[in-house]
Amino acid sequence: MLQLSQREHIDRVYALSNGSPATEDPIVRSWVRCIEQYGLDPSRPNPAHIVEHGRLREHQDQIEDFLRVARTGMEQLYKRISGLGYVLLLTDAHGITVDFIGNDCQDRDLRHSGLYLGADWNEQHAGTCAVGTCIVEQKAITCHQTDHFDVSHITLTCNSAPLFDPTGGFLGVLDVSALTSPAPKTSQHLALQLTSMYAQMIEDANFLRYFQGYWVLRLGTAWSMVDVSGEIMLAFDGDGVIVGTNSGARRSLKARTAGDAFSPDLVGKPLTAVFRESMDDIRRIARAGLSSERTAICTYEHEIYYAATLPPRTQAQTGRQAPGPVIAAPLEAPALDRLAGDDAQMQRLIAQAKRLVDKSVSILIHGETGTGKEVLAKALHESSDRRSKAFVAINCAAIPESLIESELFGYTAGAFTGGRSKGMRGLILQADGGTLFLDEIGDMPLNLQTRLLRVLAEREVVPLGSDKPVPVALTVVAASHRDLRKLIAEGRFREDLYYRLCGAILYLPALRDRRDKEFLIRKLAAEEAAQLQISAMISDAAMYSLVRYPWPGNVRQLRNVLRFALAVCDGISVLPVDLPIELMEAADKSPVETTPPVAMEKPETAVDNQRGAVQTEMEALVQALRRNKWGVTAAAKELGICRATVYRQMQRFRIVPPHHS
Repeated sequence: MLQLSQREHIDRVYALSNGSPATEDPIVRSWVRCIEQYGLDPSRPNPAHIVEHGRLREHQDQIEDFLRVARTGMEQLYKRISGLGYVLLLTDAHGITVDFIGNDCQDRDLRHSGLYLGADWNEQHAGTCAVGTCIVEQKAITCHQTDHFDVSHITLTCNSAPLFDPTGGFLGVLDVSALTSPAPKTSQHLALQLTSMYAQMIEDANFLRYFQGYWVLRLGTAWSMVDVSGEIMLAFDGDGVIVGTNSGARRSLKARTAGDAFSPDLVGKPLTAVFRESMDDIRRIARAGLSSERTAICTYEHEIYYAATLPPRTQAQTGRQAPGPVIAAPLEAPALDRLAGDDAQMQRLIAQAKRLVDKSVSILIHGETGTGKEVLAKALHESSDRRSKAFVAINCAAIPESLIESELFGYTAGAFTGGRSKGMRGLILQADGGTLFLDEIGDMPLNLQTRLLRVLAEREVVPLGSDKPVPVALTVVAASHRDLRKLIAEGRFREDLYYRLCGAILYLPALRDRRDKEFLIRKLAAEEAAQLQISAMISDAAMYSLVRYPWPGNVRQLRNVLRFALAVCDGISVLPVDLPIELMEAADKSPVETTPPVAMEKPETAVDNQRGAVQTEMEALVQALRRNKWGVTAAAKELGICRATVYRQMQRFRIVPPHHS
């Protein structure tokens, strides 16, 4: 039953939205859209919707370069508002939250309320809200408590400001929200101003990145602020032609056209169509650069601004035709290739990893617990030129804080009571020339982060009890399931260490988001069967249940389930009855949308036909290999399958060529 306050809110929404859609109140206009265009009902609560990880990555990939710029501004803003209970959301133009900074202590409540990474705040789904309504109105807005359309959100207060790309296209929304706040809407005035100010800062930083190959003319009304203020910015080429404008320029400036008319379209126009000054005067301003000299320039509309310029930082693109693409030969890295089947996310990750293995770049692996971060780190090591050296793995969350310093850096004889009589070579020195894998780096104490930073910067280790540094050749791969940038904003992780560790970031998808589950299940089952010294295989019926299961524990949980099932099966096939009961129950109720293996039979039919089908498939493969003198390429061509499939089936059926037996 709806509470009285909720009932009053619903009645108010219906009453005000029955008025004219032409109202000046953007909140009421949104209520009208929700009812008349989207068919939403304020009396039907619509819980927050969090998109799956795979879809989130697609949205993030679309604006990857912008995300890196925006994150810096978000972290600076969060330092100023975190103590007031606010969280930060960055959405794309569709309303999907592609970045987020919040308090871990409120994690459950924030996720439930939709103030979380991956939340969909599009007005068509969430109703009137700061993000969704900002997308429609394309201006800064506060949606405070009962301004929200949906009763699920009337405890929230949200402030949003639009973000535009360097060409003027709508890019996304910066949002500052809180689970609770004072009742008066005026309490959000400062929060909205901060949101708008930092949105402009982020937008202008992205503008400067985008036009780094061109001259940039900065304009401001305050003489002392021109160097730092992006109030108005114009990018122009060596001929004085405008190639880009920021939001301030699009709002404030116009270009003179034929007949003394004025146009807001500045791109493609010469600077002399906007300002009364000649190009010689503008070039003089450009030559002054960032010196103390400031020049006032005047528009044709008699607006006066102080001006300063930024020179190009890279070579601008020219109109010359670019050379054709260089197609590199495929990189060979069997250890990496064995990690995945035909999943697009994993194949993209593997392609990136192959290019990084022998580069002098620290790698940060990010993924949920159990996704296989250490397995990926080992594959990186085995695929590199360092494979003959040591791979040293350290779980920063598992070593007691009192021991982690001596474990990492080692110690000399007599350094402390209870130590080894001859001292100990630390794990970092043991990884000399090889790979040091730092798992759960986010759990490393702050004081040790400082020492690790010094090791990475100086490439030398000072053991406890010694004053002599020992040189070390170090390649570091770190991993975490936590958002290190959020820890930085909360003061729990060193920002300078983060940038030492994240020369490249690899995102491991959760198992539930992977499309190669069947490949992974068969691969792990073969490994576990070999350990148990049995030849059992996964039946289609059991595979059907395994693929449908959402796997909250990811690959680690999958391996444990397969180990159990193989241990209790009849030694020939794993059937549904061999799977843990809780897995079968969860799989039956699972809403996860997955594509069953091709031509998968109904479970009850598959159980009856499994052994005969397996035998037929194995005999066909053996006969094809024999006819082609055990040539895998020729056999694959005859069977109409790829070579990788032939190799997988040979492993599955334990088929070994005669000369290898």
